[in-house]
Amino acid sequence: MVEAIRAGQRLLTPTELEQALREAGFARYHIHHPFHRLMNAGDLTLGQMQAWALNRYCYQATIPKKDALILARSEDPEFRREWRKRIIDHDGEENGEKDGGIRRWLKLAEGLGLDRDMVTARRKALPATRYAVGAYLDLVTQGSLLTAVASSLTELFSPVAIGERVPAMLARYDYITEETLSYFTPRLHQAPRDAEHALALVTRWADTPEKQAEAVEALLAKCDLLWAMLDALHHAYVSPGQIPPGAFRPKDHRT
Repeated sequence: MVEAIRAGQRLLTPTELEQALREAGFARYHIHHPFHRLMNAGDLTLGQMQAWALNRYCYQATIPKKDALILARSEDPEFRREWRKRIIDHDGEENGEKDGGIRRWLKLAEGLGLDRDMVTARRKALPATRYAVGAYLDLVTQGSLLTAVASSLTELFSPVAIGERVPAMLARYDYITEETLSYFTPRLHQAPRDAEHALALVTRWADTPEKQAEAVEALLAKCDLLWAMLDALHHAYVSPGQIPPGAFRPKDHRT
């Protein structure tokens, strides 16, 4: 699709660009990954769920840092005012009136039986997870601001993933409760709000075929990062079950 946009040398309309982003992004979104499907089917062990929560924390904890880097790149106060909402969503408020996504993810990890300090230290995360998270920071700092903003458009598909994941977990894992999954409830309105803002910016800023291709490439690069994290989880904890030295080893792991 990226090559077609470049080769066509025709500027897509905002509606056409949005459709291209939605189609390309959803086709590569990690909702289709085998690990994600096993989770929704109720086929993961507690240890595999713990490994997912631990490694995903590395990504969650990096989101406000990523957004701060994006915010710092803009000279537009209006952009910064809107974008900083994302940081508050994840870091929360100092006075405790608003619980942040990072704290709620730690609640999920603890609900799965993980030690909070072990999770926050991130030392037992998979090496591939740490590399993927670092690559995400590189993506939003080394490319254009258009690339940085477009990479966030995976949030277009987040409500679909949450809509599948939450009811599936509650129905198929008897140790998971609604309180354990409290991270996901605010995301059902935060993610669409953020995606709408980012999509409006991307369709306005991408005013040449080259920039439109750049926007699609950025979204696909983000999808690749999320997919790679699940690839690593599947390889380490499902098949063939080869956990790297120093990484988290669940009590129920059998290889």
